[in-house]
Order: sequence, then C-alpha cells, then structure tokens
Amino acid sequence: MEFGYTEAEEAFRKEVRSFLTRELPDDWSGGAEEEDEDWEFTLQMRKKLADKGWLTMAWPEEYGGQGASHMMQLIFSEEMAYHRAPGRDQFGTKMLAPTLMIHGTEEQKLEYLPPIARGEVQWCQGYSEPESGSDLASLQTRAVEDGDDFVINGTKIWTSNAHHADHVMVLTRTDPDAPKHRGISFLLADMKDPGVEVRPIINMAGQHSFNMVVFDDVRVPKKNLVGELNRGWYVGATLLDFERSGVEYSASTKKTLEELVQFCKETERKGRKLIDDPLVSRKLADLSVKIEISRLISYNVAWMQSEGVVPNKEASMGKSFGTELQQDVARVGMQILGLYGQLEPGSKYAALQGRIERSYMISVSATIAAGTSEIQRNIIATRGLGLPRG
Repeated sequence: MEFGYTEAEEAFRKEVRSFLTRELPDDWSGGAEEEDEDWEFTLQMRKKLADKGWLTMAWPEEYGGQGASHMMQLIFSEEMAYHRAPGRDQFGTKMLAPTLMIHGTEEQKLEYLPPIARGEVQWCQGYSEPESGSDLASLQTRAVEDGDDFVINGTKIWTSNAHHADHVMVLTRTDPDAPKHRGISFLLADMKDPGVEVRPIINMAGQHSFNMVVFDDVRVPKKNLVGELNRGWYVGATLLDFERSGVEYSASTKKTLEELVQFCKETERKGRKLIDDPLVSRKLADLSVKIEISRLISYNVAWMQSEGVVPNKEASMGKSFGTELQQDVARVGMQILGLYGQLEPGSKYAALQGRIERSYMISVSATIAAGTSEIQRNIIATRGLGLPRG
C-alpha cells in the first residue's frame, strides 16, 4: 500500500509549519502550557489559531468549524505536537466537543461549542477521585436532584488545568442503589460557581498541572445533563475514546528522537561518535520504527472518524502503544545521556536543555492517566478480540 497526501493537505502542512516558525520564539523548546508563566502565551496562541479556524477544522460549520476533513485536522494536530506548540484546549476541542456532537442536545451544542471554536474558554475533566482511578465506575461524587438543579458534593483528583479552567465535565453518581456502571450521570459545571474549590498538586518535575477539585453543594442546572440520567457512564466512555486517540504520541516523540539522533551525531565518547556505537544506533532505529507504528495507528483512527465511526479498541491500541513509546524514548534518552541526563532544565551542563530529564519524570504517569495500560489491554481483549472476561 502506498500512502500519500493530496496537494491541498501538503500545502496546509506547509502553511501550519510556516505559521509556527513565525509565531514561536526562536529559542522555543516547548513550555508547560499549564504553568502560569506560559499561560498568557498559550492564550495568545489559542486566539490566533482560533482566528484561523484551525482549532476546530473538522467540526460542522454551524458549531464554529470549517467542515474540513479529519485528515486536515490530524495534520494540524501533528504539527502542533511536533513543534511543542501551545494553544489548544484538548479537553474542549478533542474530548468534550465530539462527545457533545453525539450525546448532547442542540441547545448544549449551540451554547458550548462556539466558544470552544473561538478559543474563549478552557475546559477540564472531572473523572478520577481519590478512591476511584482505574476502577472509575466506583466513583462516589454525588449529584442530588433539587428542583431545576443537581447539587454536587464530592472530590475529583488529578484534574489537569483546573486552575485555569472555566468549565468542567464531571461524572457523578445520581443513583447510589444502582450497579456501579449504572446510576452515573454526566454533567457540565461552571468552575466559578460557589462551592468549587481548586487545590494545586505539584508533580515530581516541579510542575503545576494537576489539581484536586472539591465540590461543596455546587448547583448545576438540569439542562447541563448530557445524555440520559443514570446513563452517563456511556457518555463518559465515548469521551475517553476520543481522549485516548491522537497523533500527539508519535509526533512529540519523533521530535525528541530527532534531537537525540542529532546529539549522537555531534557527541564523541572514547574516540568515536555515539551514533557509530551499534548499541546506540540500534536503539534509535527501534524507536524510529515504533514511532511510525504509533503514527499509523492514529492515522487509522482519523480515517475511522472521517467515516463517522467512534474508535474504541483502536483508541486503546493507540493510547497504550503511544504512552509506552513515550516512556521508551525517555528511557533510551537517559541511557544515552548518562549522568548528564539527570540535569534539569536551566542547569549549565544539561544536554538538550534538560528535556530528557523532564520527559523521564513526566512519562512515568503516561501509562496511568486516561486509563492504565492494563485497562487498555482489557478493552482490546474483550471488545477487539472478543475474549471472555476473566
């Protein structure tokens, strides 16, 4: 099979690259866009991307999109991830929006989708809880009906970007007597409402991305219920399928691998270039093959979406393979850099601006967030291979 791009797709890729070259600082190496010092630049980039219509290219025009192909949207995402460019609200554009297009009411679509397309809002995801991680269906955050509202009480954790978010999509238990996968509802809440408290969690790389979010008698209008009451598990699962799929895994690791290869071409140890060490070159070659596999999985997902199919086992394949790939690249990078790989960004002798040290620590949670690799393999086994549950 010979895979290629249309002239329009090639031209668009060049346009995105030219834009990023022009807009990103010359010394840009990819900041942590959730961090306060990078947040203003993130918002500036988001506005420029929204003005071009790139954030939501494949959306229907009535909701703020361009009606473009999913391949065009994938090319944009790939270039953004490769260049480590900030500006996208993946919670809004990649996760919530396609879920609302499937399960939401027309009123919800018209209220929430256009502001996302205009780059005016930030969303976050209220799924995990202190006692409910991989077993998400055991969540205990409650939402009780009271007149025209639901009243939410409970705690969510590992909520990325909650400290900047305007809205949160939150899974709540609305029928405590039902089996755990039943009795869950999917609600949309305002992060500025009374009773919402955000507590920062600093990760071991010293970054503030995660948060704990406490809901104390938070009132949410019933019109913000997405899908059926007590059937929110299936809405939430749809969102996870969109979250787990994506070209970002391969694009970001490709950039890091290219930097590692260049480092090996320029660095000598014991009288020869690192790239001439067969052990090193073989590891780099293996990573290159894995990156291409990860990329092709994501391209298949984009094709499925273009056909109107929600990826399920394919999303789990992409997520498990892609996140383990991130760990592989970071691990090989640490092996190649040796003790210098332990130096953090800003250190005088840090190779590759300390990105390997940062990637090595951050990637530890990659196979846990958005569903552990074990969960993904269970999905692949049962829904993909038709194997019985143990």
